[in-house]
Amino acid sequence: METPNNIPYNPFEQSVIDALRRVFDPEIPINIYDLGLIYNLKTDEQHNVEILMTLTTPNCPIAEDMPGIVQEEVSRVEGVGKVRVELTFEPPWDMENLTDEAKVELGLI
Repeated sequence: METPNNIPYNPFEQSVIDALRRVFDPEIPINIYDLGLIYNLKTDEQHNVEILMTLTTPNCPIAEDMPGIVQEEVSRVEGVGKVRVELTFEPPWDMENLTDEAKVELGLI
């Protein structure tokens, strides 16, 4: 089973995704997962988590704070080990990254 962002499904990763869905973009009232801001999510057997993410714009008012916010929220997942969040702007975020849920929320479909 695959998630909307083509991240393979397992119960622990689903818990991480649920945590990511509790973090919202400050300018668009949609969570960062459904906005397509999570480019990659990796976990290992020790439940360490690596996240590669972007923002809708490099000029986001909380760009410097967002990786820490994401790290803090994911760290709350039961059993999680170390959490590493890396921010990238390559490739730039595009509205094509939105999940269908986000498109409905924004009135795009």
